[in-house]
Order: sequence, then C-alpha cells, then structure tokens
Amino acid sequence: MLPVPNTSFHMPSTFLLIGIPGLENGDVWISVVFCALYILAILGNSSLLYIIKTEETLHTPMYFFLSMLALNDLAFCSSTVPKTLGIWWVNSGLIDATSCLAQMFFVHCLSVIESGILAAMAYDRFVAICSPLRYSSVLTYGLLQNIALVILLRAIVVIIPLPILAAQLQYCGGNVVLHSYCDHMAVVNVACGNKYADSVYGLAMSLCVTGFDLLIIGLSYSMILRAIFKMPTKVARRKAVGTCSSHISIIVVAYFCAIFSFITYRFGQNSIPHNVHILSSNFYVLFLPFWNPLIYGMKTKQIRQRLKSILFYQSTFPWNRHQSSIKRF
Repeated sequence: MLPVPNTSFHMPSTFLLIGIPGLENGDVWISVVFCALYILAILGNSSLLYIIKTEETLHTPMYFFLSMLALNDLAFCSSTVPKTLGIWWVNSGLIDATSCLAQMFFVHCLSVIESGILAAMAYDRFVAICSPLRYSSVLTYGLLQNIALVILLRAIVVIIPLPILAAQLQYCGGNVVLHSYCDHMAVVNVACGNKYADSVYGLAMSLCVTGFDLLIIGLSYSMILRAIFKMPTKVARRKAVGTCSSHISIIVVAYFCAIFSFITYRFGQNSIPHNVHILSSNFYVLFLPFWNPLIYGMKTKQIRQRLKSILFYQSTFPWNRHQSSIKRF
C-alpha cells in the first residue's frame, strides 16, 4: 500500500524506488546476476582482508591501502545492492526519507573514498619504484594513518552538503525516485523547486575530486614511467611494470565506470535511455567490489600463494587427520 502523497512543499516522509524502469520482464535474470556478483564481491574482499591480516609478509604500506580498498568495497556494494535486490524480489521499494538521505551520503562518500585510496596507492607505487631504498622510511605507519584520515575526512566534508541541500528542496507531493537507490541527482529530480544549487555543487564536487585524484595518479605514473625507462635491464623494467599492472587495471575500470555513469546521467538524458543510466550506476557500485579482489588475487604473487596454501590445507586436512588416526590405531 503506497503512502498518501505529500501535499506540502517539504520532503515526503517516504520515497518509492522503482528499480530499473523498462526492464521489469528481465528483472529475475538481472537480479540473479546482481546477487551472484554481490556474493562474489563479499567473499573476495573478505578473503583478501583475511589473507592480509594473517600473512605477516603482507603487512606493508601497499597492502595497508589494499585493505582499505577491500573494506571500502564491502561497504560500497552493501550500501545499495541489498535494497536493490529487495525491490526486485519482494517489491520493497519504499524507503523513509531519513534512510534515503543516509544512503545518498554513504554511496557518494564511499565513492570519494574509493577515488582517494586509488590516488594513495599510486603514490605508494611511486615511492616503491622511484625511491625503493627509502620506501619503509617514507611510508611510515604514522604517515599511512594520516593519509587514511585525510581520505576519510575529505569524503565526509565534500559529501555532507549533498543530503543537506536535497532536504531543503521543495517536492510538491512527488516521492517516486526513478532509480534503484537514492542517488543524489535521482532524488533531486523528484523535487519541483529550484535545483540549481544542488546541480552546481554536485557537478563541481565531482569534477574537483576526480580531477585532483587523477592529477595525483597522473603525476605519480609519469614519474614512475620515467624511472622505468632509466632502468638498466629489461628484467628490472618488466618487474617494475608488473608491480603496477594490478593498480593500473583497477584505475582504468574504476574511472571509466565512474565517468561513463556521470556523463550519461548528466549530459545524456535525451540520447541515452533512462534504464541505461541506472544500469551504469549499479554497474559502477557493484562491479568494482567484484573486480578489485579478483584482479589482485590473480596478479599478486603473495596473495595467490597464500590463497593456494589455505585451500590446499583445507582440502587435505581431513585426509591427514584420518591418516594419523589410522596410524595411532
């Protein structure tokens, strides 16, 4: 039963998320894919965190940032996917206004944190390749904590105005959000009042955060490339490129998905179907948490070896225990 429409100009008490409009007939298959990717993302990032925590050789700055990325990815996909699956499976599209604003804050805050972590990882690779002898002395535990704190505080400061501005808009009785979660612009589009401040701040914030982080990444990798070209042997150059390949692939996927979702939602309203906007947004939120542990698991030797040892131990332990009991008998 739908709530009574809001007759005032204030924010309605509840919003109605409709999922992906136009794809109702394919919702079952889409929901199965989403659920599978979500489960794999949870398992992959949880395994990554367990391996890094239990393997002392991985207690280095690089894996500190990788742990941050895994934690952020767990929260990132969990902030939207359960609600999206609930819309498809049990038609639970209603969400109260406070929860909607909270979801808006966490989704965008975690996205900014993701970008900041990728920039920090680029700096880590720069120090590791350009100043390998000073790596441990430069990236101290205290500096790592400060970087993590700055990334977190920056995300909170730049994102907190979004729900505050959205709550001040006039809504004229509308409460239907054409999205599967409370994206900022999707909620703002429900309002009937002046949306200029929300649109300008959202655009400026996205451009500044993405531009700054891409600048850090670009400068780091330009100096990395210069250092690689100065290396005396092909083996050294190949090893240096190998240490960066995982991070580069994640950067390409992350920023391609983010920029495509941003451009299509803001500038492709008339040329791209609305369901494509929503799919691209969900793809960005869900695919990164699935992709990151997969690519690091395949390309990082230490993680790959540790995972094999865990799986081999688990598969052989019952047999070894049975053999020892036979010998005692």
